[in-house]
Amino acid sequence: MTPTLPLIKEPVIAVIGLGYVGLPMAVEFAKKFPVAGYDINAGRVRELNDGHDSTLEVSDDNLVSVLRTEKKNKNSANGLLITSDPDHLKACNVFIVTVPTPVDKNNRPDLTPLIKASEAIGKVISRGAVVIYESTVYPGCTEDDCIPMIEKSSGLKFNKDFFAGYSPERINPGDKEHTFTTIRKVTSGSTPQVASFVDDLYNTVVKAGTFKAASIRVAEMAKVIENSQRDINIAFVNEIARICSHFKIDTGDVLEAAGTKWNFLKFKPGLVGGHCIGVDPYYLAQRAQEAGYHPEIILAGRRMNDTMGAWIAGQVVKLMIRQEIPVNKSHVLVLGITFKENCPDIRNSKVIDVITELQDYGCRVDIYDPWASPAEVKHEYALDLLTELPSPVTRHASRVSHYDAVILAVAHDKFKKLNLKKLRKTPSVLYDIKGIVDRSEISGRV
Repeated sequence: MTPTLPLIKEPVIAVIGLGYVGLPMAVEFAKKFPVAGYDINAGRVRELNDGHDSTLEVSDDNLVSVLRTEKKNKNSANGLLITSDPDHLKACNVFIVTVPTPVDKNNRPDLTPLIKASEAIGKVISRGAVVIYESTVYPGCTEDDCIPMIEKSSGLKFNKDFFAGYSPERINPGDKEHTFTTIRKVTSGSTPQVASFVDDLYNTVVKAGTFKAASIRVAEMAKVIENSQRDINIAFVNEIARICSHFKIDTGDVLEAAGTKWNFLKFKPGLVGGHCIGVDPYYLAQRAQEAGYHPEIILAGRRMNDTMGAWIAGQVVKLMIRQEIPVNKSHVLVLGITFKENCPDIRNSKVIDVITELQDYGCRVDIYDPWASPAEVKHEYALDLLTELPSPVTRHASRVSHYDAVILAVAHDKFKKLNLKKLRKTPSVLYDIKGIVDRSEISGRV
């Protein structure tokens, strides 16, 4: 007998994980439904209840407009209650999981946050509830790894007592044009009835509409190949950049010329970090290997992109040697440590690879990034950030005022307005990873 979903007439939603993905979604759903936003990070919960999102994905005004606390709007039908108390989830009948899915130091998928979230849901879930996963995973993870944790923790039976869906996140941190409501959403469910319920639910808030995938596994696979495809395309132009360096040809000139063809894909070389593109291909590769297939192209692309930081550092060192600048004990300024421009997200930033390689050469590296949190950088990478750019006026004993090399690592808008000449010695190297400086001023670029 085909299981049927007990009709959820009035969704009461729990969003598990209030980071770059979960918070924007929770805010939008809270405009139409009662929502409990749950996060185990007490500091994050306090910050959000104070009406501020340090990720800058949600404006303070937008957050405050839906915020509901025990003292404020307690009896409101809709709104967002932000909490770290799991008891607040017991009244919910829809659970949306948006926790991170990282890799470990050996680039193997780390499902720990996902498993813990599933176990936590199992302790509060009631019959008829629907659990929707948004975290990026390999095909089969939802049904083979997550659902059994809910069953074990709750004592309920999947597709009889509770149901599941998968709707992969497509959040692009720092992007104010492509947001949760303006990006078309892929949806899926564990039964046809559940798939329709999940699709209808997202359609209430996603203006761009939805696409109902054939199954949960199809939706999982679709998500993981989105970022794998981009990773491979960037790996190709990164390899072209390395080849061009041997031929003494400017990569930008080559891509500009090739880009005049109507069907040429316009990707740029550079560092590939962040929580998606630099991570997701490993999820697919791991699952493929477990199934007996060794993915050639995916892993080759990962090897290329994972070595770009060291290669860029080597290019900078070569340019210094050509100008007879002593490399050992030289002073280098790296501008930017976030994984992308105009965004405070430092997760899996590949700028770190450039920094550590330069330190191995004996360089003394200073880092400046007005978008990054010094405390987060210190915790994540054990590095100190400059709180301001040095100058002869502000110079003190522990800080240099001019550098042997300056590396533009992230294309923050603020960096485009800098007078870089005031930061450099004569002679010195200016290396532009992101291509934001006039070519007449730079010593080299990717």
